Amino acid sequence: MERIVHEDKTFEKVVYAEKVVKGREFQSCSFINCDFSNSEFYYSKFMDCTFEGCNLSMMKLSESTLNNVKFSNSKILGVNFSECQDFLFSVMFDSCILDYSSFQGKKMLKTKFIRTSMKEVNFNKTNLSGSLFDQTDLSGALFEATNLSNANLVSAYGFAIDPELNVIKKASFSQHGLAGLLARYQINIV
Repeated sequence: MERIVHEDKTFEKVVYAEKVVKGREFQSCSFINCDFSNSEFYYSKFMDCTFEGCNLSMMKLSESTLNNVKFSNSKILGVNFSECQDFLFSVMFDSCILDYSSFQGKKMLKTKFIRTSMKEVNFNKTNLSGSLFDQTDLSGALFEATNLSNANLVSAYGFAIDPELNVIKKASFSQHGLAGLLARYQINIV
């Protein structure tokens, strides 16, 4: 199969919902107001790409590479990023809706999540060391055997993180966030 490579292209208002794409490569490409909901991008590569105002809900990325990919103002519901290649995996999210997605088992050092809704996201066994959760809603997010050392959760909210099941050494929390660290003890904080 011949690999199709796209370099330095801008894709605007492309509707590729429910399509199947295999073996495409995108280098330094921009996707603006595109709809890839319920699409399947198998064995594809996204290198130094940006997604702005896109709908990527339920997108499948099996064995795909995401390297230095920025998502902003995008709807990314229920995407299983755990199916992506581990090698070079690096993403950033700004003002996105990432609810019900999964990063289980991923290595995501110093990842930035800014003003993003991350309700019921699966972070089990994920290495988020040094990551930033700036004004992120982590209601119902799953944290078990997660490495949050040196992570910044000062302005994050809605989370329940068990310090006995996760690594939180040198992580930063606000006083308001302490309740999320003590949830397992079922105590009242007033």
